[in-house]
Amino acid sequence: MELEELKYPIGKFKWPKEVSVISISEYISVIEKFPALLKSEVEKLSEEELLFIYRPEGWNIRQVVHHCADSHSNAFTRFKLALTEDMPSIKPYLENLWAQLPDVINAPIEWSLEILDGTHKRWVMLMQNMDSANWKKSFIHPEHNRELKLESVASLYAWHCNHHLEHVKQAKNFKGKF
Repeated sequence: MELEELKYPIGKFKWPKEVSVISISEYISVIEKFPALLKSEVEKLSEEELLFIYRPEGWNIRQVVHHCADSHSNAFTRFKLALTEDMPSIKPYLENLWAQLPDVINAPIEWSLEILDGTHKRWVMLMQNMDSANWKKSFIHPEHNRELKLESVASLYAWHCNHHLEHVKQAKNFKGKF
């Protein structure tokens, strides 16, 4: 398997050209189901299995779980900023450095599973109650140097859920090969 396939088992994210009401509903559904799907993949893993990585020089399962909690907490906050401010500039973070911090390396995954569960419940409730004007609200992301509408950001995070869920499955399948 090529390194690129191992990095992006479901393919690289592509920003949607147009987003429909049906698409938004699908994004919300993916985001809503993600915490339970992730939990079912990881809850019975041993400490040794949590160290399995999904590709050479990739994160281990523990890091992926904690990364998802960090990333999705940031996403939820970005939604709220866009909904309450006029096109705010958000602060990016260095996820590879966050993934090396002690709470990511050592903390039990249950803590991040709880964060994901609560964050996703609130995030889904927020999204389910947004009107069409809210979905057009946006923020500026300095790394992309452009305005990102919430409807497109929802697409990104639905992909992000599936992307990292697949990484966990991949790491389990490779059983510590890397």
